[in-house]
Amino acid sequence: MRAHLAGLATPHQLGSFLPGLYLDDDFVQRFTAALDEVAAPVFCVLDNLDAYLDPTTVPEDFLGWLAGWVAVPLDETLPVGRRRSLVAQAVELHGLRGTATGLAAHIAMLTGGEVEIAEPGAAGWSASPGAALPVGASPDLFVRVRVPDPAAVSASRVEALVAQDKPAHLLHRVEIVQG
Repeated sequence: MRAHLAGLATPHQLGSFLPGLYLDDDFVQRFTAALDEVAAPVFCVLDNLDAYLDPTTVPEDFLGWLAGWVAVPLDETLPVGRRRSLVAQAVELHGLRGTATGLAAHIAMLTGGEVEIAEPGAAGWSASPGAALPVGASPDLFVRVRVPDPAAVSASRVEALVAQDKPAHLLHRVEIVQG
């Protein structure tokens, strides 16, 4: 709920909804005017509810609340525009989760950099049970992020994002470079 805003008018004055007997009663009208002042922020939020559900227009202090609805952990140190973009594209990112495309898009939104992902993409099989693993395919996922200032990017945050979004069976390495 929004905090009290001095002078915020309400379009629905409670005193006007009372029976005619109370419309001329000064005490009742002053009493309901005080209630109008308390209820005005509620009416303001309800009248603008669509703006609270849109990541491009939600007040900045409600952005974290909206991110919780779409299961996106927000880093409060990111610029507001980047946080809004993450929330706006959360559903699309959830649909791509576990893929190289989805991981690259999520990292690019988080860092604002160019993302290169090298994944094994190999498969092997054997006709005999218990045979050795195929040779030649590296089982590692390698992520390189090119940003103007590597010191400005939280390496631990990128590392945690890769660990969260990559397929569980892959090992990974993250490299943040100037580019």
